[in-house]
Amino acid sequence: MEREQLADFLRRRREAIRPAEVGLADSPRRRTSGLRREEVAMLAGMSVDYVVRLEQGRSSQPSTQLLGALARALRLSDDERGHLFHLAGHQPPPADGVARLARAGLMRMLDLLGDTPAVVMSDLGEVLAQNRPALLLMGDLTHFSGDRRYIVYRWFTDPAARAAHPPEEQDQQDRQIVADLRAVAGRRAGDPTVAGLIDRLQTESADFRRLWAEHEVAVRRASRKTLLSPRVGRLVMDCETLITPDQGQQLLVFTPADDETRERLDLLRVLGLEEFPAGFTARAERHGQD
Repeated sequence: MEREQLADFLRRRREAIRPAEVGLADSPRRRTSGLRREEVAMLAGMSVDYVVRLEQGRSSQPSTQLLGALARALRLSDDERGHLFHLAGHQPPPADGVARLARAGLMRMLDLLGDTPAVVMSDLGEVLAQNRPALLLMGDLTHFSGDRRYIVYRWFTDPAARAAHPPEEQDQQDRQIVADLRAVAGRRAGDPTVAGLIDRLQTESADFRRLWAEHEVAVRRASRKTLLSPRVGRLVMDCETLITPDQGQQLLVFTPADDETRERLDLLRVLGLEEFPAGFTARAERHGQD
């Protein structure tokens, strides 16, 4: 681990980012043109003290999970992210691992969407990042581990995942999710990550096994979904999917399909103003202790 170079790199990247680039308010009264340390800590979900120790070269070796969070917070490019891992004494994640870090460009788009719920997702359906409106709408979808990271796995093995959608739409959702996975499997033929996930799903879910045998293929693009929020009720959302050129990641943007849904989203934002920072702070402190 090269502490001094790591400290210098993190400090310079922090100072190079304008607050507006990460969705934060800019002010003429700011004493620095870049981000403050507490803002990096908030964006990365760690304590301010740990950010200070990193920038002063006094920290212990950061974990790969923490480095991934810093890379997202600082909007690092793929090359910069690899350099960060090397400075910290880690090998950069392999191809599949890199795909599990939201791309810097998609993160910037996520910030620019403001009050519109949006998530960055891998081609296998793992939520890599979500903005605050999406967190209020869907809860934290980035904390799962193992196969539960993948929406397709939770959908077919966890009844709670289906509870967020009305029963009359679940059959269509079944087919859409399986058809999308079939497209990914064809594009990533021979990938053990994809093959292993499919094998485990066929073992654990008779519904998945039946639909997989039908061999339907369809890439997820645009759709209309009904979400059942325990706080504000039924929400009808149009979902537009923007796919990266290599088809490895997607930006899903959710917009209200009718006036009633728009009003309920406004109410959800008001209800979430007090609860969100508290949960976020608790999560930040927990990460800072890793």
